[in-house]
Formats: sequence, structure tokens, C-alpha cells
Amino acid sequence: MSTADDLSVLHLVTAREVFFDQQIETLEAKGVDCTVCVVPGADQIDGAMGRGRGVTEYLQYVPKVRRALRRGEFDLVHANYGLTAPYAATQFRLPIVLTLWGSDVVGVDGWVTKSCAWRADAVTVRSEEMRELLSRPDAHIVPSGVDMDRFRPIDRTAARERVGWELEETHVLFPYSPDYERKNYPLAERVVDRAGTELGEDVTLQTISGVAHEDVPYYVNAADCLLLTSRHEGSPNTVKEAMACNVPVVSTDVGDVRERLRDVKPSAVGSNATELAECLSTVIESEERSNGREIVREISWDRIGERLVNIYRAVT
Repeated sequence: MSTADDLSVLHLVTAREVFFDQQIETLEAKGVDCTVCVVPGADQIDGAMGRGRGVTEYLQYVPKVRRALRRGEFDLVHANYGLTAPYAATQFRLPIVLTLWGSDVVGVDGWVTKSCAWRADAVTVRSEEMRELLSRPDAHIVPSGVDMDRFRPIDRTAARERVGWELEETHVLFPYSPDYERKNYPLAERVVDRAGTELGEDVTLQTISGVAHEDVPYYVNAADCLLLTSRHEGSPNTVKEAMACNVPVVSTDVGDVRERLRDVKPSAVGSNATELAECLSTVIESEERSNGREIVREISWDRIGERLVNIYRAVT
């Protein structure tokens, strides 16, 4: 197992997302000394400059990063999400690793990212699609990892009893809040309605909002299928977590989803409501678990952590 007992890294990040905290835990377990510096303001990112944040918060981040750099003896700066890239790029003493999450290569965020990415000594992206959008052919494709211990197959009946779903109904999980605009809940509603009509049965569309992360595996395992209808993604963790639970996935063709699901049965990718509904109907009719766990094991957090440590070694 790769270790890095002599590396100290300053992490710049817009928000303490669950997958980011898992990345930090993995790196620390491998001996990396991690210091995290978060943009002031809202806890979650969503679109340009973060939900509930604006120019003021990002200006306040400048002295915060400078203080962190003065106080610590770091070997490199790891900028997580494109909006943190300018704060890494304006210091010239330490090597820079830039990790992009998905939405930071499009729109206003994408403009900021692309204007600063040239300063990074190494860039990691979630998918080939992101690498092409960034126009950085040397970028490393490093998806966020999956917690194979937490996300595991659980008996469907036991999971439904745990989350309070009707045992005999057909349940499709949209793994976000309906208010998350980029995830396109209205499309999920249309897909489930069409699938129910095709099957001649009621199909219940379930959502997750305000659920503790440790409880999410029960919701995933309680579902007959996970449905992703996002407009764009990098490497969505929800898909990989469903795979780790052997729960089938039906998704729009975003990020690296098609690659992840290539050998997963039953699961499918569709490009519009009609295709997605047909895919969902087929998955529900199969009444099978998927073989996703054996396929997603290659991107467990332990293996992703090793790849990041190797990148750190290369730039220092």
C-alpha cells in the first residue's frame, strides 16, 4: 500500500462535501498530513460562486488562504473544484494539483477554471468528457472513490422496513432533493410515469433530502432501481454507490456513467425520456440485482488514494 508519511498538503475547497471528506480521510490514512481551507459561506456548492455566496465571500478567501500558507510548511497545494484554482495559482512557491468535480468545467465556473488550469502542475478530472472540455490532454482521470464498506448489498425487504417504504410496491430512487435543478427532477417524473404506463403498474418515485449519509445505503438498497436524470455530471458518486450495493442504475449519458455501466447488468443509459423509460421498464421487469459491486471495486477509496499519492509524489 502506498504511503506518504513525509507529505504535507494544503487543500483548498469550496465546501465540505461528503466525498471530499472521504478523500481527506483516505489520504490521512495513507500518511498525508492534510490541512483544509474552506471558502467562507454556504455549506454546499451549486452553480457559479456557490449557493448563497458571491464576490464578498470569495474576496474573504484571499487572506484566509494567505494565512494558511504562512502558518504551515506544505509540500504542495491541492485545489479542489475550479473556483479555488485562482487562489492556488497566485502563489508561486509550491506545486499545484487541481482536481475538478464536473460542473466546474462549464458555464461561468468553467471560464474561471480554464483561465487558471495552465498553472497547475497536475490536473485530475472525473471523466474523458471533462478532459476534452478542459482541453488538457495530460489531465489524469481520477474519479472520486466509493466506500465499499458503507455501500454494500442489504436485503431489500430489511432496507424497506428501515426507511419506511411499502414492501410490495415498485420503488425507483432519485437520489437527490427535487429542488436540485441540475439533477432534473421533472425528467425523472416523466420517465417514471412512462415506465409505469408501459408496465401497467404503479411505480413510486422516491427522493432523498436531509438524510444522513450513513443512512443512504438503506435507501439505495430499498430501491428496485436508481434513476439519474442529470443534465451534466463528472463522475456521480450516487451511480457508483448503487453499483456497490448491486442495485441497477438507469441514467442519462453524462460524465463517466456510460463507461461505469458498460458491463453492469441489468443497468442502462438513455438519451431522452422515451429511451430512459424503456430502460427503466426493462430493469424493473428483470427483478434482478446487478453485478455492479465486482465492477466498481477498481475505484474503491483505497485505490483512488494510492493514485493521488502517486500524483503528489510526481509533482514534488
